[in-house]
Amino acid sequence: MSPRPLKMATALLALVPLVTGALALMGINDPLFADLHLPRDATLDSQLRFFGGVWFALGLLALWLSPRIDREPALFRALWLMIFLGGVGRLLSMVQLGLPFAPFIGFTALEVLGAPLFVWWQYRACASNV
Repeated sequence: MSPRPLKMATALLALVPLVTGALALMGINDPLFADLHLPRDATLDSQLRFFGGVWFALGLLALWLSPRIDREPALFRALWLMIFLGGVGRLLSMVQLGLPFAPFIGFTALEVLGAPLFVWWQYRACASNV
């Protein structure tokens, strides 16, 4: 099994944190949160922008890593572990507070279900090239 499709899928999926991270850097003015009418609160805005920057950087890392998946398996798995743990946090929020709007449910599915799938895919694709 060639790692090429995995490399392409990883590069394509890197666009999600790049775009949503860039939007989150807008803080409470993020268009994804427009319907929530978030309060003008410096702490909330600061926190959203911080996580937006971290999320954006994760997208940059995924993009950088995509052509190196077969040479950097530990880093690839660490990247998906971070994404998976973020999804676990979203699941906890859903249990405690209810469902967010649809895009965030989709993000959660990608994070919780997609992360193990991508790690397995990487293992299968790169193990056959050894």
